Parts: sequence; C-alpha cells; structure tokens
Amino acid sequence: MQRVDDGLLAGLSGLIAASTLLLGAGIAYLVRVPQPVVAAVMAFGAGVLISALAYELVAEANTAGGLVPTVSGFLAGAILFVAADWLLSRAGGRHRKRAEGAGGGGSGAVIAVGALIDGIPESIVLGLSVAGGGGLSIPIIAAIAISNIPEGLSSTSGMKADGHRAGYVFGVWGGIAAASTIAALLGYTLLQGAGDVLIAFVTTVAAGGILAMVSNTMIPEAFQRDKVLTGLFATVGFLTAFVLHELGG
Repeated sequence: MQRVDDGLLAGLSGLIAASTLLLGAGIAYLVRVPQPVVAAVMAFGAGVLISALAYELVAEANTAGGLVPTVSGFLAGAILFVAADWLLSRAGGRHRKRAEGAGGGGSGAVIAVGALIDGIPESIVLGLSVAGGGGLSIPIIAAIAISNIPEGLSSTSGMKADGHRAGYVFGVWGGIAAASTIAALLGYTLLQGAGDVLIAFVTTVAAGGILAMVSNTMIPEAFQRDKVLTGLFATVGFLTAFVLHELGG
C-alpha cells in the first residue's frame, strides 16, 4: 500500500510542477503580462532552481553515491542540454523561456518541444526524490513550476500568432503535463531499487541539464528585460529555497 501511495505521490509531483505550463498558456490567452513582471518571475525561479540543485540534488547525490558519479552525471547532463538547446535554437526555439519570444512560423510548436525536453529530466528527479524516501521536494517543485510559467506564455503567444485555436494549444500543454507526470512515475518506479551510484548519476544528469538551462535561457532573458533587479530577485529566490530546505531538514 505504501508503494502505491508513493507512486501516486511521485506522479502528483510531476503533474503539479508541469501544471504551470497550462497556467502560463491561460495567461497568454487572457492578458498581456508586463515584461518587468516576467523578468522578476524568471529571475526568482532561476535563484530557486540553483539553490534546489545545490542542496537538494548535487549535495545529496554526492553524499549517497560519491564524487565520481556526481561529477560525471552533472557534466553529462550539461553537455546533453547544451546540445539539445543548440539544435532547438537552430529550429526556432531559442527564446522558449521568453514571454513573447515566439513570433509565428511554427516557433510556438518548437518551444513546446523544448518544454518537453526541459521537463522530462526535471520530472524524473521529482520521482527519484520520492523513491529515495524524501517525499515531495517542495523547493524543486516550486522552482520547476515557476520556471515553466514563461515557457507556457512564450509558446502560447507563438501558437496564437500561427492561428491555432485554444483546443490545440491546451491539448499540447496538457499532453506535456501528462508526459511529465509519466516521467515522474518512471523515475520512481524504474529507479526505486537502484543502487546509490546509479541514482546519484541519474539525479545529477538532470541537475546538470537544469543548471545549463538556467544559465542559457532564464538568467539571460530576465537580465535583458530588467538589468537592475535581476540579481536581487535571483538572490531572493535562492534564499527562499535554502530556507525551505533548512526547515524541511
């Protein structure tokens, strides 16, 4: 019974984190969000993600699995993300974290593909956190959820420019949310009995990819829109996740 409950918890964590893609899409359909607000959300989310990576993922992976799988997984994740990001950029998805980065011509769909590539490793980590007995990782869920909002905004703006109706747009994001839920379940189910070394490697592959994503997309895009307060919002986000980690520990 406990395994069933934990499996549901793992899937729920993926669903919660991905649901803000739908939130961002809904906002893009109803209102035009001021760019300073988007920049603040992105910078805050970037700070939360960096803190969550440091304290919730990398440090714990190193403690459980050792330095070699932690370092090798982290580096591999960064390389994989940068390669995927380069391919998506060439296809028109360079600005998938922007609120208004998609300008038609199919780029909205490319951004959605980018969201899927970003979301799968993030969701696997959420499932792993449950499998490891840690329950829901609130800082990581919050960080992923915040970072998904501008992604949903950006892609939906592009899809609207391409003439797609609401049914298509929300069908795409609903599918990505479902895929993220399944990824979290798989992360829990397939790696539940894995050794500490393998879990450390898989965890840090996702962590390295997420840090590369933050460095390549979120912080540069936030800074481009608000060159004054980006660092402050990122710092507040980092401290927020750190406090949550310490209180949860």
